[in-house]
Amino acid sequence: MPVTTANVETTTSFRQRLLDGLAESIIEDGYRNTTVAGIVRRARTSRRTFYEHFADKEACFVELLTEANAEMIRQISAAVDPKAPWATQVGQAVEAWITCAEAQPGITLSWIRDVPSLGERARTLQREVMEAFVTMIQTLCDTEEWRSIGVGPVPRQLAIMLLGGLRELIATTVEDGGRARDMSEVAVRASIALLGPRNVH
Repeated sequence: MPVTTANVETTTSFRQRLLDGLAESIIEDGYRNTTVAGIVRRARTSRRTFYEHFADKEACFVELLTEANAEMIRQISAAVDPKAPWATQVGQAVEAWITCAEAQPGITLSWIRDVPSLGERARTLQREVMEAFVTMIQTLCDTEEWRSIGVGPVPRQLAIMLLGGLRELIATTVEDGGRARDMSEVAVRASIALLGPRNVH
């Protein structure tokens, strides 16, 4: 059958419905208790359609998290005003990141608790996501405003330290039953301290 715009749209629609079905199932039942049957029921489609798009539940989960992280990067980048004072930019980025995490607490918890169980798939996903976030930080900090305070390109190692610290902070906060918003102030202060000019006294 020839590929048409309608076919592509239908394929995209089914794929998105399956991803939404998985997200709903994770929020309601948790990833471990989620089944393909539960996903297709929420997506209002069939197991056959599911397996036309994904090899298994883990593949669908990886795709969901990949898209969620890509959307987070888009939202954080859009929230930062490159002409604002650099410390304000840091606050804007951290606040946007926290807002994204709070918007999908079930997905945030699943990233923390369930991804490690995926083995090699998890390691690949974590590496790819980390690199995408490192690139985001380096891009956001590569402007005239940042250069004017003497901050050159952000080293990859520094970006990884910042991201690792923020992820662990949100993980422990959420797992302990707190809100991501509760650690906003300390997250902004720590990010400013790491990213700011080295000669501040």
